[in-house]
Amino acid sequence: QVQLVESGGGLVQAGGSLRLSCAASGRTFSAGVMAWFRQAPGKEREFVGSIGWSGGTTFYAESVKGRFTISRDNTKNTGYLQMSSLKSEDTAVYYCAGGSYYVSNPRMYTIWGQGTQVTVST
Repeated sequence: QVQLVESGGGLVQAGGSLRLSCAASGRTFSAGVMAWFRQAPGKEREFVGSIGWSGGTTFYAESVKGRFTISRDNTKNTGYLQMSSLKSEDTAVYYCAGGSYYVSNPRMYTIWGQGTQVTVST
């Protein structure tokens, strides 16, 4: 059983940067797709982006394309979400998830972290 733990959230000013980490423990995580989602109060969970097992294939939501970068280090069993040029609308709880497919539907992901809060102030 794989467990995911996010870290790195916090308060940042608009225009700033933040890097989130997703550490996996348990069975190796290297073979699957890792994705990031976010959920703002009163809103549905939103796909942010995903990365394949080798790190060579990434997908991003249009709202974050060009500002966010997903990467992973399978030797450390850790994934990352580098966020730049942050906007107030990026404020949300950010979750990492593990699955087998490159999909944006959160129901297709079977493993979830507990989430980390990101707040962007203006």
